[in-house]
Amino acid sequence: MTDRMDLRTQDRERLPPGQILTQKWPVLHYGHIPSLNLERWTLEVTGAVERPQSFTWKDLEALPTIETLCDIHCVTRWSRYDNTFRGISVRAILAQVGLRPEAKFVMVHAAPDYTTNVPIEDVDRDGNLLATHHNGAPLTPEHGGPIRLVIPHLYFWKSAKWITGLEFIDEDYPGFWEQNGYHMRGDPWSEQRYGRPDYTRMRRGPRR
Repeated sequence: MTDRMDLRTQDRERLPPGQILTQKWPVLHYGHIPSLNLERWTLEVTGAVERPQSFTWKDLEALPTIETLCDIHCVTRWSRYDNTFRGISVRAILAQVGLRPEAKFVMVHAAPDYTTNVPIEDVDRDGNLLATHHNGAPLTPEHGGPIRLVIPHLYFWKSAKWITGLEFIDEDYPGFWEQNGYHMRGDPWSEQRYGRPDYTRMRRGPRR
């Protein structure tokens, strides 16, 4: 059975400041659309975890699924209401690997060479999922199919398309867009769009 949850805000002002509502779902991403072979694809969960794992597609299919009804907000100022995503609960992944106490942040890895950083308290939430479907249909490649991360309460660049890894770390490091001027967290309600990158905290590639 698939758990369903409604994460839409109950506030009277449903649209975050500076956003414009759209019925369409604009296609925005860095680089080209990769082609993921599900027979070879894996989700590598590494870093500050008790049991690092390489999940195959079949492994994920055996985990609990959820449906999340949510609004999504892009840093480029569009918002789209009433999206239903279905997929694997992020918390189901966390239960499999077991977080160590020093896991304070996650570096999300995605094809072809994308990264984005997220605080652990923003990742470890009900409703966050590795989505395979949107509004009842499989995710199309331009929207991150066959699988993408969905963190509804943050600007949508944090919900990485074509996800390939979750690396749990003890310090916060900027991902791709964060190195190029985007905010380290990305809360739509606080308009955390941009921030100066901290070049003392740059690093090359994942720490295994």
